[in-house]
Amino acid sequence: MRSDVVKKGVTRTAHRTLFHAMGYSDEDLQKPLIGVVNAFNEIIPGHVHLREIAQAVKLGIAAAGGTPVEFPAIGICDGIAMGHDGMKYPLASRELICDSIEAVANGHAFDGLVLIPNCDKIVPGMLMAAGRLNIPSIVVSGGPMLAGRYQGRDVSVSTMFEAAGKVESGQLTPAEMDAMEHCACPGCGSCAGLFTANTMNCLTEVLGMGLPGNGTIPAAYTGARRILAKKAGQTIMELVEKQIKPRDIMTLAAFENAIAVDMAIGGSTNTVLHLPAIAHEAGLELPLAKFDEISRRAAYICKLSPGGTYHMQDLDEAGGINAVLKELSNTGLIHTDALTVTGSLGERIQDAQIRRPEVIHTVEQAYMHKGGIAILTGNLAPDGSVIKESAVEPELLTYEGTAKCYNSEEEAIAAIMGGEIHEGHVVVIRYEGPKGGPGMREMLNPTAVITGMGLKVALLTDGRFSGASRGACVGHISPEAMEGGPIALIEDGDKILVDVPNRKLELKVSDAELARRRAAWHQPEPKVKTGYLSRYARLVTSANTGAVLQ
Repeated sequence: MRSDVVKKGVTRTAHRTLFHAMGYSDEDLQKPLIGVVNAFNEIIPGHVHLREIAQAVKLGIAAAGGTPVEFPAIGICDGIAMGHDGMKYPLASRELICDSIEAVANGHAFDGLVLIPNCDKIVPGMLMAAGRLNIPSIVVSGGPMLAGRYQGRDVSVSTMFEAAGKVESGQLTPAEMDAMEHCACPGCGSCAGLFTANTMNCLTEVLGMGLPGNGTIPAAYTGARRILAKKAGQTIMELVEKQIKPRDIMTLAAFENAIAVDMAIGGSTNTVLHLPAIAHEAGLELPLAKFDEISRRAAYICKLSPGGTYHMQDLDEAGGINAVLKELSNTGLIHTDALTVTGSLGERIQDAQIRRPEVIHTVEQAYMHKGGIAILTGNLAPDGSVIKESAVEPELLTYEGTAKCYNSEEEAIAAIMGGEIHEGHVVVIRYEGPKGGPGMREMLNPTAVITGMGLKVALLTDGRFSGASRGACVGHISPEAMEGGPIALIEDGDKILVDVPNRKLELKVSDAELARRRAAWHQPEPKVKTGYLSRYARLVTSANTGAVLQ
C-alpha cells in the first residue's frame, strides 16, 4: 500500500504513535488510508450540509475495509462574492484547492481519496487534484438545491439577481422583491438551475469520476444523497484494490463525452475554463477548437434554467444524466467504452430511459441540432471567445451595435443603472481577465440587471459569466486586455458584430487603425500588487487555455 511509507517498519514508530494519539488503532493502520476531502463550511449554501455527506462516506469506507481520514478544503460562494472585489478570488481559489489537496494527500501518503465538493470552483479544483495526484479517487457532491416557489412558479438565485433590474425599471416593487427573496433559495444545495456548480457535478458523472445521480439528486433528498455517499465510500475501496486511477478514467474520450453532454444540456460557459484545466492536470490538451468541433455535431436536448424554466430536480426526475447519455449514444456522439469508477459507460447507461420527455427531448426533437455553447473567433478574439447560445434570444444571435467601453465591472454597473445603456449598444467590460481582474470575475450583476431591465443589447468581456447569466453575453475574449488583446483597443462608438451562427466576433475597424491604436496602447498598472492575487496574476495563463497557472 502507498500508505505503508508512513505506517510500517521500525523507523516508523514515531509516525505510528502520532496516529495512536488521534485514536487510530493498530488494526486501523493495517488497512488502506483513504483521505476524505470535505469542503464543508458555513458560507456556501451548497456546502453547509457536507458534514452529513462526509459521515456517510466514512461509513462506506469503514464498511468496505478502509480507514477514513477526513481533512478540509476551502471554498468561496460565487453568489455572495458576486459584484464586488470578492469575485476576484473564486477562480483563483480553484488552484489553491488543487494545490492544498496535493500537499495533504502526498504529505501523508494516502492510498486513495474521496473528494466532497459541491459548488463552482471546488468541483473542478478537486478534479484537477485527482488528475494531478493520479491515485485512486472518486467524487461525491452534496447535490443541487431545490427551486424555490413564488406565486405558483419556480424561482432561484438567478431570479433574484435579475430582480434588481426589474425594480429599477419598475417591473417589480421593492416589497415584491423582498417577498421573493425569502422564497428563492429554500435550503441547502448548489443553486437550483444549470449554473456552473450543477453543470460541473453533472459532467463529473460523464467524466466517469462520480456515481450516477451525483449531479442531479437534490440535496434535500437526504436519504438518497447519504446512500450515494456510502456507495462512493465503498467504491473507493474497489478502486484502491484494482488500482484504477483518475488518468485511467479521465481520458480524451471521457472529455469528449463531457463536452458532448455539456452541449446537449446547455451547461455553463465556465466549463470551457474548467474542462481544459482538468485535462491539463491529467496530462491532456483540450483546445477550444475541440469544443467547437463537438458543438457543431451535438444536439441541444435539455433546456434548463437560465435558458429555460426547468430546474435540476426536473432533470433528475426525467432520468438524469444517464438518460441524456443514453439518448446521445444513439447518435454515435458518446464513447460508451470509456471507463468509469463503476465499469464502462455503456454498462452504466444500458437501462437508462427518458422519464419526462418534456424535460429531456430526443435528438430528433432537439431544440437545436448543435450544442448550447458556441466558440466565436475574429479580429476581436483571435484566440477565441465563448457564448452560451442556448440562453440567447433568437433576435440577438446576429447583432451589430455601437461600443460603450468600461474598464471594470463597477464602471459598467454604474453606467447601466445610470441609464447610459440603450438598445443598439454593445457593452464592453475589459481588464477583467485572468491577469487583468485579476481572477476573471463573473459578470452576473451586469447581465442580470440588463436582463431585468429588458434591454436588448450585447455584452462583451475578457472576464467570464456565471452559469446563471443569459442573453447575448460573450466572455473569455482572448487575448485579454491586460495582455494588449484587441479588446483593449476598442473605442466608444466603434461598430461590433456578434454573429453566433457564423461563429464570428468582429470589430469593424480597419487593420491600419487597429495598428495605430496598438502602437499607442500602454499596459496599465496592476489592480492588485500584493498577496495571493498578485502572484496569481503573474502566473496565470489565458482563458483560452483554461486559465491554468504556468
